[in-house]
Amino acid sequence: MDISRPDLKRKRVRRKVVLLLVALTVVAVAVMSVLHLKPALPTVDAAVWTDTVKRGSLLRQVRGPGTLVPREDRVRLIPADTDATVLRIRVLPGAHVEPDSVIMDLVDPALEQQVLDAKLALTSAKADYANTRARLESEMMAQRAGAATVSDDQKQAQLQAQTDEQLFKLGVISGLSYSASKGKAQELRERDDLETQRLAVNKNTIATQMAVQTAKVQQAQALLDLKEKQQSALTVRAGIAGVLTEVPHQVGERVTAGTTLAKVVQPDQLKASLKIAETQARDIQIGQPAEIDTHNGVIGGHVTRIDPAVVNGTVTVDVALDGALPTGARPDLSVDGTIDLDRMRDVLYVGRPAVGGENSTMSLFRVAPDGKTATRVPVKVGRASVNNIQVLAGLEPGDTVILSDMSRWDTADKVRLQ
Repeated sequence: MDISRPDLKRKRVRRKVVLLLVALTVVAVAVMSVLHLKPALPTVDAAVWTDTVKRGSLLRQVRGPGTLVPREDRVRLIPADTDATVLRIRVLPGAHVEPDSVIMDLVDPALEQQVLDAKLALTSAKADYANTRARLESEMMAQRAGAATVSDDQKQAQLQAQTDEQLFKLGVISGLSYSASKGKAQELRERDDLETQRLAVNKNTIATQMAVQTAKVQQAQALLDLKEKQQSALTVRAGIAGVLTEVPHQVGERVTAGTTLAKVVQPDQLKASLKIAETQARDIQIGQPAEIDTHNGVIGGHVTRIDPAVVNGTVTVDVALDGALPTGARPDLSVDGTIDLDRMRDVLYVGRPAVGGENSTMSLFRVAPDGKTATRVPVKVGRASVNNIQVLAGLEPGDTVILSDMSRWDTADKVRLQ
């Protein structure tokens, strides 16, 4: 028969209670531990872009893309002198041409008629000139003959008056006869003076009339020269030695005066036209040194012009090339240019971060000495170059910082590198 053991039952109950209390205690401790745990550090690939803070000289530069373009004095745009029609195109773009090379032929029947009219007008003007000259010379000769007659008569009357004066003194002739001869001599003297003055006036008149006729001849000659020049321009020539780059017309096309018929450039005389961001162009000055990378060689140069206008957020900067052009350099070739602004002495600097501009305060992750973690620190920066930026505060020489874009970890003040 079974014997009742109450003490064993109490022991079992007590054991269960103890085990339950122990379990609850363990669970409570675990929960409290979890609640007090800090969140795990975010992990960043250790292959991020980093750089070390240095002290020394910082060469400030700006960089921009561009193209090679011909120098202004090495480009010739050939305009049409008159309205005409393209009759024939003799040379296509890409061909080398000499100054006398014929590029195209134009035709303008109206101009041919104008040339003929100008020739006839010149012939008529010359005939009028000759006719006027002959008429005026004839009139001048008749007037000179009349003046000579009056002069001779005046001399004879003067001699007669002198003779009559002597005779009057001797009492041979009367005073009335002497007065008559004296009056006649005086009259002829006045007529002689008038004829002399009239002759001088007519000489001036002849000169004026001949000047008018000369001007008409010169005007007709100038018009003929202009029309013949326009007619000669119907045969379009290169004008300079170089390469024909553009012929924007076709046979049979009608062109108006002033229209560009062709473009000739000298490809060995090029410059670089760079597009610099407007925020970086403020420190560029004329004469600053530059380097142009044609992707087939680097050539030195200097800044010659800065466009005062901003177009699409960029400023156009022209760079004259100081050295020989590398092989393959030609107009419209894409290039990259770097302009040296100035050199800053004894400054702290570091590589330029992917995010952030100059003269600002930015947050960078400074790498710990063991290289396993990085902590966010505020960094005040100053002036920037293409690849480097001046450090004003927040970092020391030898510090290593992450330059890559860390915007994904904006909420974290510390990251783990792996």
